[in-house]
Amino acid sequence: MSGTHIMAIDQGTTGSTVLVFDRAGSIAGRGYSEFTQHYPKPGWVEHDAGEIWAVTQRVMQAALDDAGIAPRGLDAIGITNQRETIVLWDRATGEPVHRAIVWQDRRTAAACDALKAAGHEDRVRAKTGLLLDPYFSATKLQWLLDRDPAIRARAEAGELAFGTIDSWLLWNLTGGAAHATDYSNASRTLLYNIHELAWDDELLALFQIPRALLPEVRPSSHVYGTTHASTFADYAREGADKHNAPAVPIAGIAGDQQAALFGQACYGEGRAKNTYGTGSFLLMNTGTTPAQSENRLLTTIAWGIGDEAPEYALEGAIFVTGSAVQWLRDGLGIIEHASETEALARSLDTNDDVYFVPALTGLGAPHWDPYARGTIVGLTRGATKAHIARAVLESIAYQTRDIVQAMERDAGTPLRELRADGGAAGNAWLMQFQSDILGVPVDVPAITETTALGAAYLAGLATGFWSGRDEIDAKWKRASSYAPSMPEDERTRLHGRWQRAVERAKSWAEE
Repeated sequence: MSGTHIMAIDQGTTGSTVLVFDRAGSIAGRGYSEFTQHYPKPGWVEHDAGEIWAVTQRVMQAALDDAGIAPRGLDAIGITNQRETIVLWDRATGEPVHRAIVWQDRRTAAACDALKAAGHEDRVRAKTGLLLDPYFSATKLQWLLDRDPAIRARAEAGELAFGTIDSWLLWNLTGGAAHATDYSNASRTLLYNIHELAWDDELLALFQIPRALLPEVRPSSHVYGTTHASTFADYAREGADKHNAPAVPIAGIAGDQQAALFGQACYGEGRAKNTYGTGSFLLMNTGTTPAQSENRLLTTIAWGIGDEAPEYALEGAIFVTGSAVQWLRDGLGIIEHASETEALARSLDTNDDVYFVPALTGLGAPHWDPYARGTIVGLTRGATKAHIARAVLESIAYQTRDIVQAMERDAGTPLRELRADGGAAGNAWLMQFQSDILGVPVDVPAITETTALGAAYLAGLATGFWSGRDEIDAKWKRASSYAPSMPEDERTRLHGRWQRAVERAKSWAEE
């Protein structure tokens, strides 16, 4: 292939986005669709993997139509995905054997507690850089295998395939020809040794996971395979000439947060970004040596480029940020669109001591409390929906400060600049408050869809569409910058009140 554009599939937690990029790294076409969220029990979150693939195919066509190009105009496809979400499917039929269990799901909290009590966390952390938490894939997969002896028997016989969402999409894009994942996604499973770059036998035994289930692990910028004739709508329909369907390389895969780090051109050691999506994830590039956190952050593989040594990152994962705004819209009905929160927040001079702790699926870093629950404190008779909306936005910034403080202690140097992306980076009130509460500049790039852009860059590097990281770095452009203006004593006071609210949310659901 020698097409003129790169397609990036950004398969998120609440919807699928497909963007088509030109050689300048500009967006030429886009498509988007939400998909169904399933909540079978409190704390449980599931997706229909079949629906995700159907939505993805539809959105791919929408993006091509918007760009005004045919599939033959694509040089390569990159995939970026919600991480830690698991899919288990039949190798023969390609059908999932259960709904996908989403990264937000907390059903395995007790199993993680038992593993901690048995003294396994230090060993797991040394190998994977992760903590024992239901956030990660291994206990989800173990739960799925243990719920039905027939499923476990089929898994051990090699009849089933496991993967995170990237693997599921790759399998379908290639018509079942490729069962693989990349370093970044493998490093989020609790099953992959990030030092030896291999699935770890000791961890597989601990979680009782058959090796026959696992995908191959390859670099993030790498040609994994090519599209099947049924991938694109024009060739999938009955009677279409499938022999002339283009074989587009799938050449880049990375977990969404690592892809955003790459798309933000954070290639130098110590450079950091925060992605404001369903959750928020702050990553700092630590180079080719993994940095072990002493402050309950995660050590993760950032990416691998071809035969180069992989690079690593420190990560702070915040589970609920953008989804709290979605909750204002869908759960409480106090807004019709996320953009309304900015005007509501601006309508108040202060927060009037109202704080919202968005522990709707527990608390992530640096607290790691799966039993925490959402809490609003400081309500008085004068509180309005503006106070609730402002408290939700402030909570995003406070949680980010919690992560930054932990990261600064691990790195031994203060953060000097934060690159922001994701949907909420378009909220000017929030970005200014984020700068104020951190006390450092916050820069928003011209293209805020850096997750998809990172996947596109990784794919384009593998096929030679772009020459190297120097060319990509030169494409990064700042759209807006926010400088802190809040006095230090006020910054400290507000964050101190936030920390008191967090303490009231912790352990609420613990029996």
